[in-house]
Amino acid sequence: MPSPKLTPAATPAELGYAMPAEWAPHAATWLGWPHNRSDWPGKFEVIPWIYGEMIRQISAGEKVRLIIRHARDEAHARRVLSHVGVDLRQIQFVTHPTNRGWTRDTGPIFVKKNPRSKVLGPKSDTAIVHFHFNGWAKYDNWRKDTKVPETSARLLRKPLFQAEYQGKPFVIEGGGMELNGRGTLLSTEECYLDPKIQVRNPGLGRVEIETILKQYLGVTNIFWLAKGPKGDDTHGHIDDICRFVDRNTLVLVKEKNAKDENYRPLAENWERITDLRLENGAKPEVVALPMPSPLYFDGVRLPASYANFYICNAAVIVPTFNDPNDRVALGILGELFKDRPVVGIHALDLVWGFGSLHCLTQQQPV
Repeated sequence: MPSPKLTPAATPAELGYAMPAEWAPHAATWLGWPHNRSDWPGKFEVIPWIYGEMIRQISAGEKVRLIIRHARDEAHARRVLSHVGVDLRQIQFVTHPTNRGWTRDTGPIFVKKNPRSKVLGPKSDTAIVHFHFNGWAKYDNWRKDTKVPETSARLLRKPLFQAEYQGKPFVIEGGGMELNGRGTLLSTEECYLDPKIQVRNPGLGRVEIETILKQYLGVTNIFWLAKGPKGDDTHGHIDDICRFVDRNTLVLVKEKNAKDENYRPLAENWERITDLRLENGAKPEVVALPMPSPLYFDGVRLPASYANFYICNAAVIVPTFNDPNDRVALGILGELFKDRPVVGIHALDLVWGFGSLHCLTQQQPV
């Protein structure tokens, strides 16, 4: 039987590509070296050292592709990384101007081709999808960040798919979607279906958004939770709320204090999750992950969450907050991840930027 013909407008899914799960083997992790002091006002000086510890853990098992603006950034990064014991042979510096360093949302999102696919198309078994970042529909300084996937595709010589709907660029961030690598994707209504607040794609509703996600990420099954925790200026990214730890198991954050302002929104997610069925019709196992005590800086509630962990080849790195629940969360995740150690990274200063470990990282699959 002849192979199906490739059309010029073929999407990644039509060509047999899909986004792998985060725990699948990585070729590298992408990070953007911090430089925007307005993200961490009053605390910026310590942030590069937190990056240093993150990179030390990640680079033990894979390459780190570190986005820097210019030679001065590279020199600073080299000094910090050398001090904390990073093997600099594991680091590839990628020069590209950026507005910020939240690479989960601005960096290349990789899809991988099913080796059984018979569709004619790009020979590369991985490709990049460009989801046209726009500053979370909140900030004005994003035009440098949105070009990072294009630079990544040129550097790696990978096919680049421009995500669009009816000829218009489609916007979504990596932190707003969670996948099990088998066809199921989770997101939140607060982030992408709210018609008034931080609207990424004006005029598009659930049907259109789900269609685009299926076309560009190769998913078949999409489920919407309700809301994220207070303090999240992305307006409800899923990676502060609910994460897959394997294809059939997920963790979902839970607030036990009924007086906390997060109690009701997070309880609604628990009510909804009972309706979730995976791509094969199975009901997933759902494990409760605690929330740290409310964390404030300068009177501002911060989106501290243990769900913002990152799964790399060598470890699972988990944000910690000098909180009694740090030990509880690390213990729960340690029981769930049997194939790699679970390591806490002090994130009390990092979360002042309204994000944490997962928000800063983006995986490149093997």
